[in-house]
Amino acid sequence: MDRSDMMHIMYDKKGPVVAKAFEKRNFEAYYCPTKENALEKALSLISKKDVISWGGSVSIDEIGLRPYILEHGYTVINRDNAKSPEERIELMRNALLCDTFLMSANAVCEDGQLFNIDGNGNRVAALCYGPKQVIAIIGMNKIKPTVDTAIARARSVAAPINVQRFAGTKTPCFITGMCTDCLSPQTICCQIVRTRFCKPANRIKIILVGENLGY
Repeated sequence: MDRSDMMHIMYDKKGPVVAKAFEKRNFEAYYCPTKENALEKALSLISKKDVISWGGSVSIDEIGLRPYILEHGYTVINRDNAKSPEERIELMRNALLCDTFLMSANAVCEDGQLFNIDGNGNRVAALCYGPKQVIAIIGMNKIKPTVDTAIARARSVAAPINVQRFAGTKTPCFITGMCTDCLSPQTICCQIVRTRFCKPANRIKIILVGENLGY
């Protein structure tokens, strides 16, 4: 048995336990062993009548969810289709009133809490309020045992990796790969949101995936 096999066995044991922890906090939560299972589950939660949008997420691409939505005739609000910065901002605002908002999370605590860091704030705004439902696709690699370690992952792992997408950024983490709790005008760590309970119940759907996804 190689290292990858052992990791997946561990994920298959841990995933359902963490899903139960989310359910105790009024989230609707599922554990899916594979990307294919996760895609099937996510699509089962989305009506063809829904208007769909999303926040910045690699995970929703890695399981094939966003490509499937774009290729199969769903109604979407897609900021990447904007023809100007002003139109992009307006599309992001409109997304706050969509039916289904897709995203991931920067970190998860084993007791069923989400942790997210955002630059513009549109992603965490949609998580907190607006869309009728939020579906979060989360790889098991993002789960940490405590609140402190989850926050540390979001700030010291997810953010320094994520910022590398933006060429020319002048934040310390872009240059050194390490978080310095900076006050740079270009910081992507403007909003740090801890979601400890889902209200109304089941509005936020959590799909834990037994693979390493995202940053």
